[in-house]
Amino acid sequence: MKYLFFSIFLFLNTTSIISQNIQVKVIDENTKYPIAYAAVKIDDFNGVISNEEGFFTLSTENLINVTISCLGYKSKNFSIDDIKKNNNIISLEEAINELNTVYISNKRPNVDSIISRTRQRLTENYGTNLYKYELFSRQTAYIDFKDLNFEVEKASHFKKKNLESANRSLDSLTRAIMNSKTIHFKDFKADLYVNDSSKIVVHKATELLDQKNSLSFEDVQKKGQNVMLKYLDTTLTYKLKTGLFKIEDSLSLKEDSAKNKEKNEYQINNLRGETNSILIHSKFGEGSMLTNILDNNLYEYKLESISNFNNELLYVISYKPKKSRSKYTGKLFITDENYAITKVDFEFADGKRGEKFNLKLILGVKYVENMRKGTIIYQKNLQNKYQPQYIKYEEGRYFYVSRPLKFIENSPQKNKTSFDFTIEGNILTKEELLLTSSTKISPEQFQNIKEEKTVPYIKLSKYDPTIWGQERTLEPLEEMKQFNSTVKEN
Repeated sequence: MKYLFFSIFLFLNTTSIISQNIQVKVIDENTKYPIAYAAVKIDDFNGVISNEEGFFTLSTENLINVTISCLGYKSKNFSIDDIKKNNNIISLEEAINELNTVYISNKRPNVDSIISRTRQRLTENYGTNLYKYELFSRQTAYIDFKDLNFEVEKASHFKKKNLESANRSLDSLTRAIMNSKTIHFKDFKADLYVNDSSKIVVHKATELLDQKNSLSFEDVQKKGQNVMLKYLDTTLTYKLKTGLFKIEDSLSLKEDSAKNKEKNEYQINNLRGETNSILIHSKFGEGSMLTNILDNNLYEYKLESISNFNNELLYVISYKPKKSRSKYTGKLFITDENYAITKVDFEFADGKRGEKFNLKLILGVKYVENMRKGTIIYQKNLQNKYQPQYIKYEEGRYFYVSRPLKFIENSPQKNKTSFDFTIEGNILTKEELLLTSSTKISPEQFQNIKEEKTVPYIKLSKYDPTIWGQERTLEPLEEMKQFNSTVKEN
């Protein structure tokens, strides 16, 4: 009876949450294409943003009207009833390109002068320290294995039959891993407090992945090791030695029933570090990416058009490297009134790369960061300072590792079994940060914030639209909504 009551309560509560939420799509009035990164204002300084497919979700509780605005489009106010009557679709009208009709002092705007004034007003336009940010973070990671090879090379007193069987098992493991599609989603809702340092208070966190098919580099190595252990003497323990390091702890082939299960917890300092690393891309500090982009010694600029946002004129300026140490190309959206940057698009220019090292011949390792791009959108707060509202940062990395592994018996004979494995592939990571509000705080408020060491996360095997209730979050893309692991949770 108690279980039945709980089930009915849970059903009614879930139904209530769904009924109070509304999913909306923003499209171009003429082309009908979805509009990404449209700002959805609930009040003057709070709201959400449409995702790359044009969708956003709002709680309709106590909400009457919303304002939708996007660069290059005319802003519009909508009532919730109007949105529902239009099948939850909002159409925005494109703003006219006014480059050929708008002039300052009867002259076409000078792009170098615009960039210079923008640099001069950075301190005036942007606030950094003593802020509390309410935020939602989503991290998505993909691994694509291009090549994987295991092979037993040497085996002291290793029977030929076992050797053949081990290699067959390793071949089977290789095929399974190569056919796997590793994708991982990590979401969390938090308050970030920023002074000279930062503190984070995480309210909820989730992890969505396929436990069977999601593999890290360490997982691949461990699976290969486990195959090898099946063919070794189960009465002994072993030391594992590689070409890069030695593991001092012994590996036992006997099951350890007392071993604790892995806790579903994130380390708070890791989440804080990840959030800061994304947020730092929106800062205009000395030597930062954005400050360098505004250096006309490093970049050349072109005035592409004049657009508008919330009835404010914006200069749309493209930029590209002028010198070899400049890496990025993209667009800047700068206000005519106060020369503030409201949006930045950036990506590696042709032929540019990030971190890389090639020790393939010496250590069997190669790494190249071959893709980096992102978008940063700002909005003005109560103090008339521009704060980041949305940040997307993507990285693509190629990796190659060829590693010899050797199992050494903990016995007087110290028999050895060696095998090599080579792994090659690409990792793509996408980090998104939605800052739903920013509030000025005092030094005392910052000092009084206490961080926990860990935060539990909810492990999901498929997307759950009710997991965040009425919280303001990023609407998932279709790939996340359709994600459904074949492994049932315990």
